[in-house]
Amino acid sequence: MTETKSGASDAPVAQVKSAIAGFMSEFKSFQDDITIKLNKQEERLTMLDRKSLITGRPALSSATLVEAPHKKAFEAYLRSGDDDALRGLELEGKALSTAVAAEGGYLVDPQTSETIKSVLKSTASIRSVAQVVTVEATSFDVLVDHTEFGSGWASETGTMTETATPQIERVTIPLHELSAMPKASQRLLDDSAFDIEGWLAGRIADRFARAEAAAFINGDGVDKPTGILTHTQAPEASWAWGSLGYIATGTDGDFDAVSPSDAILDLVYSLGAEYRANATFVMNSKTAGVVRKMKDADGRFLWTDGLQAGEPARLLGYPVLVAEDMPDIASNTTAIAFGDFDAGYTVAERPDLRVLRDPFSAKPHVLFYATKRVGGDVSDFAAIKLLKFSLA
Repeated sequence: MTETKSGASDAPVAQVKSAIAGFMSEFKSFQDDITIKLNKQEERLTMLDRKSLITGRPALSSATLVEAPHKKAFEAYLRSGDDDALRGLELEGKALSTAVAAEGGYLVDPQTSETIKSVLKSTASIRSVAQVVTVEATSFDVLVDHTEFGSGWASETGTMTETATPQIERVTIPLHELSAMPKASQRLLDDSAFDIEGWLAGRIADRFARAEAAAFINGDGVDKPTGILTHTQAPEASWAWGSLGYIATGTDGDFDAVSPSDAILDLVYSLGAEYRANATFVMNSKTAGVVRKMKDADGRFLWTDGLQAGEPARLLGYPVLVAEDMPDIASNTTAIAFGDFDAGYTVAERPDLRVLRDPFSAKPHVLFYATKRVGGDVSDFAAIKLLKFSLA
């Protein structure tokens, strides 16, 4: 009886073991199938990656072939005056051509050129708020329609009358040669650890930025851009195209003692509504120091500093560009400008920047004569207004 009971009790256990063994066998088969499928999928992805790399390789190689030889050749020219590689690039007809005679210098490499451009854009100059265009010619023409088409109401059977014709003004902006001439010792140039391109870009950008900033405000147009303050100025009440309108503070050489902020408010609203939305104040640091102390009738400051890094200060809600070439507050000076400079002032420039190495004129130093062509002028006389510190 005991054996019979033991045999009967072993039967369910054997059945469970058999079922588990069958399940594990089926699971192993399922697992093998999954592994095979995953391996096949991985092989497909690997083949696709290889195809992508093969397809992309020619473009990357081409870019390297175009930029690297020019950069290396330009560095050799700056350090030792060896221009054979640059001439070779010209003869080979590369996309990045250096087709400039040795007497006129060679085009700088793209990285150095972009570094200089980025510095010019970020400086406290009219350039940062003006319209900047790139041209290939020796001048740039701006066509400005400073009147409006006539209009009128018409009925179905009424007679139409001829409307007024707009007046188109052509403003020609000639390009002038801007130059800089930094120098370095030959011993410094022979030091391979010296970043010649970074040094040159910094020096050129600094010289160009200072010269441009001054010319865009006070340039007389003779071998340099025409500045905003060089143009004829007229009281806003008698303003006409070709001159810049101004608002007088009513006090010679100062703001009004009782209501100093009234002149600034008058300046803002002397500008047409279509220009005010994109308008900017321009003044130097001394003028800004005076203006930022002003308060309105409720005791609130008119001036607010930028809340984030890089954000300009604001005066009456409009951004302020602090340009040191603007005149100080004095008798009959126009120390504050306000306007939409993107519409009102145009900077035209050629994209190429050239460098000529001169090892002879300043021995034992080497001079680097860098040149570019740039011009600037007022393109819309209605878009800029001035604040004049005078009685009228």
